Formats: sequence, structure tokens, C-alpha cells
Amino acid sequence: MSFTNSRGTRGATQPANTILTRAVNRLLAWRIRRGGRLLGNTYGLVLTTVGRRTGTARSTPVSYFPDGDGRWLIVASAAGAAKNPSWFFNLAAHPDKVQIELPDRTVAVHAEQLHGHQREVAWQQIASASKLFKRYAQKTDRELPVILLTQQRAAQDS
Repeated sequence: MSFTNSRGTRGATQPANTILTRAVNRLLAWRIRRGGRLLGNTYGLVLTTVGRRTGTARSTPVSYFPDGDGRWLIVASAAGAAKNPSWFFNLAAHPDKVQIELPDRTVAVHAEQLHGHQREVAWQQIASASKLFKRYAQKTDRELPVILLTQQRAAQDS
């Protein structure tokens, strides 16, 4: 299924792309690479996408929720803002040009937005694990996209 973008009419203020924001993101990425924790008990990964317009690699620290071996769930919450974060649009444009960094490895993944029953099951898992994401959903009237990242398998030699 394809990525869908529904912009809300209300929500939190999306963090501005400032020198301070970039410095905080670099610090969070460093923390993730060193030990996997984003903040507190939250696990994070460094999501690297290809810019939809520029073709430039962009890395962003994001929270994740494990979904079995070689599968991770992430939420395009933008802290409850009315619009999706930039990395969501990069995933939509290039779902197979994505990699994630975890403390012990870098993994090429395929990104897929979940819809319908699959999204609802994943959202219940996320909401029960994180009160923060429940609050993000309450701040906006858009449905927060849930993205499944699946490890890409290396091509087998014939």
C-alpha cells in the first residue's frame, strides 16, 4: 500500500530547523549509536532517508518500537504537529532507499505505511508502550502515520 499524507487543521508547533535543533539531533543520534536510548527509557534509531527533492541523505533520530525480528515501527508524529515531518515525505518518495542505525549495526530497510487493521494493531502496541505518543495523537486531528521498517534481505547468488 502506498503512503498517504493527511494534513491536520490543528496541532502542536513543529520544532523549527535551527542550529539548536540540529545540535540536539546530533547529540541524540550520538546517544543512540552509543547505547540505543533516545531519552529515558525510550529506544531510538537513526533514520537515514534520501531527500525527495535534493537526493541528499538526511539522518534523523526517532523513537522506535520493536515488531519482531528485523522489523521496527516508527511514528511520523512531529510531536503532534498538524503536518507530517519532512522525513515522512522522503520515505514516501524513496521507501527502498532507507537505512537505520542501531547501537550495534546499520541496516538497510524497506519502509511501508500501515493502514486499516494493521495500523490499528500497531498503534495499540505503540500507545500501550508510550504515553508520549498517545499525547501527540491528542494534540492533532490528523491520524499519525505508523511506518513499518522491514530489514531488506541481501540478494541470493544463483
